[in-house]
Amino acid sequence: MDTASKQPELCEVRTFSYKQIDGCSIQLDVYPPEHGRPLKPVPAVVFFHGGGLSVGTRTSWFPDWLKNRVTAAGMTFMSADYRLIPPSTSHDIVEDIQALFRFLSTDLNALLLQNNSQQPFQVDIDALAVAGASAGGLCAYLAVMHAHPKPKALLALYAMGGDFMIPHYFSPKTEVFFRGREVLDPNDFQEYLHPRSTRLQPISQSMLAYHGPDYRIPGYPANPRLLLPRLYLQLGTWLDYYTGQHEPSLSAQLRGAQTGADLTSLLLDEHRALFPQLYVDMTWPPAFLVHGNKDSAVPVVESQNMERLLKSAGVKVTLKVVDGQEHSFDKAEGAEETFGGLGGLFDEIITFLAESLRVSNV
Repeated sequence: MDTASKQPELCEVRTFSYKQIDGCSIQLDVYPPEHGRPLKPVPAVVFFHGGGLSVGTRTSWFPDWLKNRVTAAGMTFMSADYRLIPPSTSHDIVEDIQALFRFLSTDLNALLLQNNSQQPFQVDIDALAVAGASAGGLCAYLAVMHAHPKPKALLALYAMGGDFMIPHYFSPKTEVFFRGREVLDPNDFQEYLHPRSTRLQPISQSMLAYHGPDYRIPGYPANPRLLLPRLYLQLGTWLDYYTGQHEPSLSAQLRGAQTGADLTSLLLDEHRALFPQLYVDMTWPPAFLVHGNKDSAVPVVESQNMERLLKSAGVKVTLKVVDGQEHSFDKAEGAEETFGGLGGLFDEIITFLAESLRVSNV
């Protein structure tokens, strides 16, 4: 889940539909490198947006700080849509991620050459990094697990999926738990609750929309999908929508497990490949994890658990726990001044990506 919003700066972006399914076009934006020799393939960073998997687009909560540094270093930056929950599930999202990487491997470079009005460039398909924030970080994990070609580097910003076996995901909440915001009334979201949610049309874009100053709560979300991740966490059913397992409810099974039980043993075989913590091994690429220790949307223990798993598997991993920071801190006001200075966190991240993709001019 992400909470701050900023649209990307205007630049020479190129948009492609990488998949068509059920009348839904799923799109990708490609931002060219600022410099480099024409037609010399350049490394690329593939980014997935946050939004609890339920809301947003490839331009939502856009990380200008990351895109600007990636393209300035001579790499390509890409931002991808994917189908949203509900009615889709993470099984569908995995299929979208796989389709995206097939598109990058087979179609992208030929399409880049077809546009004669813009400076041609090519992407080095053997030098792809994957990145994401919040639920987008979960998509990055899923890409490492299921996409081909396998990414050469992983950047996960306050990512979900480091440990789904914590009560945060399956225990109902009756008190405020996220940024001091109100407990939601499920009656206001009936069409998004199972089983009615299965009747929704598949979508891959849900724009951010907020009420104006004349509304009773100025700035309150006008798009109900903005509240769905919080609603599902509040109800303790997020994993049901994630896996599609409502009957019997996976969340209810996890809640009912005996103290000390191995919760992962309750997962059906068909869902296990959706849980990154079960699939960490030595084949994962070098990883850079970032998390604020005051995060109320995605607990910092998730990244701490992922770091532990990666280290145990022998994977090179760096975890930066940022003191006093909430969710989406890298896009909050003043973030560039706080984290963007010489040798700061943003520099560390771009250095990691450049070294992992063998970029020499950073």
